[in-house]
Amino acid sequence: MKAVVVHGPGDLRVDTLPEPKAAPDRVLVRIVYGGICGSDLHYAADGRNGPYTVTEPLTLGHEVVGVVAAVGQDATAAPAVGTRVALHPATPCAPPGTTTPTGLHLHPDGTYFGSASTKPHTQGGFVELLEVRCSQLRPLPAALPLRRAVLAEPLAVVLHGTARLGERVRGAKTLVSGAGPIGSLAVAALRHAGAAEITAVDLNDFPLRTAAAVGATATVNLSAGGTVDRSAFDVTVEAAGAVASLATALDAVRPGGAVLQLGMLPREPVPVAMSTLIAKELTLYGSQRFDTELDTAIALLAADPALDAVLSHEFAVDQAAQAFRCAADSSRSAKTVLRVCADPDA
Repeated sequence: MKAVVVHGPGDLRVDTLPEPKAAPDRVLVRIVYGGICGSDLHYAADGRNGPYTVTEPLTLGHEVVGVVAAVGQDATAAPAVGTRVALHPATPCAPPGTTTPTGLHLHPDGTYFGSASTKPHTQGGFVELLEVRCSQLRPLPAALPLRRAVLAEPLAVVLHGTARLGERVRGAKTLVSGAGPIGSLAVAALRHAGAAEITAVDLNDFPLRTAAAVGATATVNLSAGGTVDRSAFDVTVEAAGAVASLATALDAVRPGGAVLQLGMLPREPVPVAMSTLIAKELTLYGSQRFDTELDTAIALLAADPALDAVLSHEFAVDQAAQAFRCAADSSRSAKTVLRVCADPDA
């Protein structure tokens, strides 16, 4: 079977791997779509993501959906063969239907598809057949196409972060700094949470058009001379994972407001004017992956076809190198998707 594998910095390949067999308590899923994430881009370009370095071949991908292909004899809780599913990429993970926070996403020994944080590495989902636990499966509603469902994992990440803001969002004047896939999904999440105004800012027009398509009430291109009023927003969301973007979020929020750090900043110390946080008495929220929000993300995707706007490009798995180049260019792409196997919805 085909798999998208990184072997080191700048060494991304489409390899042929042996097809797995389902263990008695596991399920095989035929992967149909996989979304390319920033961590995948870092592994492919640099051979590392933050502190985690690739030391053995690593199959990438954690934003994956597909169809149940085989069920182990002891996997009695598994959906039937042919069921369309999204996959929870974490182990351990909250069981399906869980709504009370579990904190499992902060488990220090947890694993995640396509990550070099473990030895041996945790292999990812850009592969034709993937063996998973029953607890990782989320059957999809009939109204949700598989292609849109590939947004479930990043949307769950966004919903987890925006939920940390609580009731601050309802009726609020909000700003999202960085309008890439996570930023645009944050715009949608804020809209569904009842924000009164949502301004998206970025350095490129393409992501701003995506943000507008999913609910931004205003957009600002900072590289084209656009500006953001100081201390004008109740809530700001940093979604670019860039220090300059965080500076914008801190500057734009009003005294007593809140800032959500949704983008992944470098592991190394970064120069941030913390005096602004002190002087304005701001609340700064961190956010890490997600906990119980995958089911909510799936339901929202089924109810909101406008989120198709976040899906900008699709490539066959054999075109993985081209797909990664496209995904790395935020001036012309939002969420770039790999089509690993044939789509039964097509």
